[in-house]
Amino acid sequence: MAMRNIVRSAILICASALLPLQGIAAKSLESRLDVRVKAGMTQTQTQGVAIAFIENGTVKLVKSWGKRNAKGEPLTTDSVMYGASLTKAVFAYTVMQLVEEGRLDLDTSIAHYLPKPLPDYADEEEKYAGWHHLAGDDRWRKLTPRILLTHSSGFSNFGFLEPDGKLKFHFDPGTRYAYSGDGLILLQFVIERGLGLDLGQEMQRRVFDRFGMKTTSMIWRPDFATNLADGWRMDGSTEPHDERSKTRAAGSMDTTISDFAKFAAGYVKGQGLSKTSRKALTTAHLSITTISQFPSLQPEAAPEARIESLAAGLAVISFAGPQGRGFFKGGHNDSTGNMLVCVEKRKSCVVILSNDVRAEPMFPAIVKLVLGETGMPWAWEYGAQDWTKD
Repeated sequence: MAMRNIVRSAILICASALLPLQGIAAKSLESRLDVRVKAGMTQTQTQGVAIAFIENGTVKLVKSWGKRNAKGEPLTTDSVMYGASLTKAVFAYTVMQLVEEGRLDLDTSIAHYLPKPLPDYADEEEKYAGWHHLAGDDRWRKLTPRILLTHSSGFSNFGFLEPDGKLKFHFDPGTRYAYSGDGLILLQFVIERGLGLDLGQEMQRRVFDRFGMKTTSMIWRPDFATNLADGWRMDGSTEPHDERSKTRAAGSMDTTISDFAKFAAGYVKGQGLSKTSRKALTTAHLSITTISQFPSLQPEAAPEARIESLAAGLAVISFAGPQGRGFFKGGHNDSTGNMLVCVEKRKSCVVILSNDVRAEPMFPAIVKLVLGETGMPWAWEYGAQDWTKD
């Protein structure tokens, strides 16, 4: 059975097993959450999870449970955890600052920023991707920052996953949603080669320093080793924390639940951005036409099978629910399960970081307990399709 099927089935089991708890209405949210998380960890065999709650743009709760490694050392709110694709939301926040400064325009071709045609950068594949594989296909000139941030580039998730290992277009840029890490990495390339900026330094200065995220970085830092979270895979085996040496806009960030809670609070309030730029991050830029997020290049669903309100924001997904518009971003690898879910009107969010991929079936019940019914499209996020790293 594909891992996506396993996760979806587990979510359905946990969603029914972890119904709203009875007889505890008088207890605080923290107490209720503690009961819920411990029950979920037992059911899923999850070894470590950390959660933050933001209400009206203010961090109200930050807490961790379980272990950070096979030695049994405790996972704390300051343990360094892999951010995975939550990195993409932080990257988009950085990009919008560059847009406000007039250094980027969301709808200008990337060709405008590059000193030479994209396919001519044949020597950049080791750090970025195989741009030279696009030689002879001028559709790369249609690519814009908005198209890349809305996952509508036409690329697969990563070019190295192609049967021949070569990056290529599967559809015309901007015409539909299909998740692509290489699309975000291409925008990083434009910023670094076209604007002459170091993305890691820009994110450090513009986001991590701004929000006081002292234990967050786009690359490995030696001081992380003293309180580092390793991971657990689906089969219960452990995986050492990867010491990433390259800044990758698609997902190289290390962070802590305490730090990322600060980012989430700043994000929903729009700190460091104008109201227009903040709104652009979570605006429904492009309707999503697939029944699930992965596989990335699956056929578009019939109109009646689509989720009407589901749309691509800038590196996040926008949806509508009983509390109005919301947005979310997940993050995943073989031993990591992360999730950010926010309700716009309340400026409220739940952040979940786990160093155990088996924790993901717990997420729907946790989010519902903390935020109430949001309309979060869990079936789309964890659909019954093949699991793909993001």
